Amino acid sequence: MIEVSNKCIGCNKCVPVCPFAAINMIDKKATMNEACTLCGVCVQVCPVNAITITREEASARDFSGFKGVWVYVELTETGDKSHQKRIKPVTFELLAAGRRLADELGEDLCAVLLCDKNHNYEKELGAHGADKVYMVEHEELFEYNTDIFSTVIVALVTRHKPSSMLYGATIQGRDLAPRVASALYVGLTADCTGLAIKDGLLLQSRPAFGGNIMADILAPNSRPQMSTVRPNVMKAGEPVLGRTAVVVRETAKLDRSLRRVKVLERKIEHDAGAVKIENANIIVSGGRGMKTKDKFKQLDELAKLLGGVVGASRAAVDLGFKEKTHQVGQSGTTVSPKLYLAFGISGAVQHIVGMKASDVIVAVNKDPNAPIFNVAKYGIVGDIHEIVPKLIEALKKAK
Repeated sequence: MIEVSNKCIGCNKCVPVCPFAAINMIDKKATMNEACTLCGVCVQVCPVNAITITREEASARDFSGFKGVWVYVELTETGDKSHQKRIKPVTFELLAAGRRLADELGEDLCAVLLCDKNHNYEKELGAHGADKVYMVEHEELFEYNTDIFSTVIVALVTRHKPSSMLYGATIQGRDLAPRVASALYVGLTADCTGLAIKDGLLLQSRPAFGGNIMADILAPNSRPQMSTVRPNVMKAGEPVLGRTAVVVRETAKLDRSLRRVKVLERKIEHDAGAVKIENANIIVSGGRGMKTKDKFKQLDELAKLLGGVVGASRAAVDLGFKEKTHQVGQSGTTVSPKLYLAFGISGAVQHIVGMKASDVIVAVNKDPNAPIFNVAKYGIVGDIHEIVPKLIEALKKAK
């Protein structure tokens, strides 16, 4: 419920910022009409705190009208001169996971797309399993902004009432999801590595206590049930060509004054020839067992011969063997390459969480009881300082 107290001075600041033209000024007092979605923008801009929103206690709410699994569609720059944006891969991963959840619940899988101009994104989203695409096109959505995007998402959620909503645990997703959760006064489970349905509720699994245990979280009094999911944890499904999604176009009247943060300059730097570890098809990782920084450098040569990149465990990074950007694991980067080679990595839970989705895992360790062997397809028990040089020599001969 939204209320306007007698403190209202009729300044008119709330009228232009309302995305859905839900505010009228009557007798110098703000009045909300039926278009109000309780997005809370007017509360933020009111200079005298005359507008308040009271949300119903969760335990007293009727959740029967909340249906649908929603996935937030994240766009990223293509990097070419066209400046056209593409859908980020994590979105397809979430659609695959969301498809399974929606099928089990008997609900629709919906993608939520905010953009300044549509480039037939609904075709890709439909091919990857979306039943519906809620689309908002507006010139103010040309780049991500917390205030603008959260306002639109809150309005859409309030209007259509999804049961669950998934975001990628990316820089953007980690910024947007908490803001939306706070505005809606619902819970949020961050950095999930597993999703399932239990008794009609979204079962959200994530590492806890430094990765030593996996916590299963339910939100029975929260709608929508919201999660951010780590990229490269879920497997994206193969697109089904010709599969289409129903497009639901929504309109929003967004005022530029909503932007409390303004981007003055954008500069994108590309490391020539470099492949980000999360995008690599082959990763050669080393751990504490490499012993020294000089010996760890052997993995650089091995990765180059294989056409891959170098990864590292947290222990190796802490010892200064490799930079933090190469760290694989819960506190580093989650990866899912086609081939993952682990040298001298024992396999702490924190590390395994970040690489167990790899297609083929090969582990080399002198300890036959190392936990890494539990997830490896191929395991070699031996001295890495003998095996790595021989492997490098064999690859050079083969080439």
